[in-house]
Amino acid sequence: ECLIFNFNFYQMKTIILLSVTLLMAACGTSSSQERMNVTKFQKEIASHPDGVVLDVRTPEEVAKGHLKGAVNIDYKSSAFETSLASLDKSKTYYVYCAAGVRSDKAAAVMKEKGFKNVYTLEGGIQAWTAAGQEVVKN
Repeated sequence: ECLIFNFNFYQMKTIILLSVTLLMAACGTSSSQERMNVTKFQKEIASHPDGVVLDVRTPEEVAKGHLKGAVNIDYKSSAFETSLASLDKSKTYYVYCAAGVRSDKAAAVMKEKGFKNVYTLEGGIQAWTAAGQEVVKN
């Protein structure tokens, strides 16, 4: 009897789960969805004027202040995914929200929809303002 292939059900299940987890982790590291701290986010926006700053907060939140030149598409809106369809998937997107949760979720949806370069602001606009960065109001 060959002991190498003598796995019980639970050992095989563990091996499969570990393999899938490693594969997902490897795929995730090659993604161009990345969280950036305030300093890096600001530098990237400044050095890529063709990039799109995307605010995924509600219109009420945006009215209180937003990053200069930001486009607003509310992640909580039922029209979020429809609105994404009108965007150029080949452009670079700098996505932010209030604290970073919605922007991470929005970026994941964008990656699923075929957007190539999506970056999120770690800590959201709260981190941005805490770092003394400028916001504008309409």
